[in-house]
Amino acid sequence: MDKLRVVFMGTPVFAVPILEGLIKNYQVVGVVSQPDKKIGRKQVLTPTPIKEVSALYNIPIFQPVNIRKDYKTILDWKPDLIVTCAYGQIIPNILLDTPKYHAINVHASLLPKLRGGAPIHHAIIDGYQKTGITIMYMSEKMDAGDILAQKEIEITSHDTMGSLHDKLSQLGKDLLLETLPKLLDHSIEPIKQDKQEVTYGYNITKEDEKIDFNKPKEVVERLIRGLNPVPGAYALMNGKRLKVYAAKIGHRFYPNTPNGTIAEVSEDGISVVCNHEEIILTDIAIEGKKRCLVREYLHGNDPSKLLGIVLE
Repeated sequence: MDKLRVVFMGTPVFAVPILEGLIKNYQVVGVVSQPDKKIGRKQVLTPTPIKEVSALYNIPIFQPVNIRKDYKTILDWKPDLIVTCAYGQIIPNILLDTPKYHAINVHASLLPKLRGGAPIHHAIIDGYQKTGITIMYMSEKMDAGDILAQKEIEITSHDTMGSLHDKLSQLGKDLLLETLPKLLDHSIEPIKQDKQEVTYGYNITKEDEKIDFNKPKEVVERLIRGLNPVPGAYALMNGKRLKVYAAKIGHRFYPNTPNGTIAEVSEDGISVVCNHEEIILTDIAIEGKKRCLVREYLHGNDPSKLLGIVLE
């Protein structure tokens, strides 16, 4: 088993524990990741988190721009198994079919729920009470392969995208290492996904990030948690972007006040009319300023200047 030749394909920090678990238990002969990207205001060319791990362990790295056209390097590594996690490109069938044990994927939801590229965000935003990890065979259709193993966790009312991300990343590593021996000795009976139960967690768009204060306060609060810390929910305040990272449900009613209006400001937070009820913003970043708690923001700013502003 220790001679199993594994190729790992992944890109973001979520996939790092999964790769490290494989490296410590199997022979990872190559790693595939997305091309380096320019990051930040200075547009510094930055390696992916998975590339950094592969360099640390001196494992060959391959970063094709289009893997559907450029995959020979992977075949040359002669993998017995390909493991993918949040890689970011559609993988051609030849890579799914050639390895002895085919290709499997570590996905951050309880499939068939939340197929797609942002299942962690949507698990919170869409009000799921539980989520988890699915290990599945890769298939040509997105996240539609037969299920090999699943493990679920509860989503708490305090979970953010960040906290859930970290829990699921570790769970993914643990479940993969539990599953691989059973896969290799053929003691797993794959289960087909129920097409009637499919939902989607598509990648977050700019439009998805914008807060709509006409919606119920519970929906808005979940949106804020589900986008914390990245990409962050936002509203416009006097034409400037106001990022909101945390909020809590308030209990006041504003039947005659336009939605989006800042109605109260205190160290407890900024109370905003939300579907004629109250949501209290507690953790913010005004465009051009650093992220801070509202009580910290008020130490150098006059709260009365915020009253009556309508967030859009």
